[in-house]
Amino acid sequence: MTGQGGGQPRRSGLRDPQRAVRGLGAAALGLEALVLLLAIQPIRAVDGDLGGAVIAVVVVLAVIAVVLAGMMRRPWAWHAGTVLQGLLLLSGLLHWSLFVLGVMFALVWAYALHVRRVILG
Repeated sequence: MTGQGGGQPRRSGLRDPQRAVRGLGAAALGLEALVLLLAIQPIRAVDGDLGGAVIAVVVVLAVIAVVLAGMMRRPWAWHAGTVLQGLLLLSGLLHWSLFVLGVMFALVWAYALHVRRVILG
């Protein structure tokens, strides 16, 4: 993209675009982890005989999200975050509410990837 002056790439206006994008990715993953952990009790309330395996899957996905949020400096963390969204969608096979959360956070992650592509090119 070119700016108004001619030939110069358009600047985002951010002092450190890399850091801003990493922060967005980390925030999205951190929010995902928090929502997953907070969703355990409502899922149990909706489906009283919720097995320990479903709870374990939710906790493992939340831990993975936290770990990835801390590793956003590494380029592969963005790909791993995308895989995490797929795993959350697949966990919908265990309980329908996890699929709903998977759709919501897949959309959030898609937006974060879009912002990353627009800012960093």
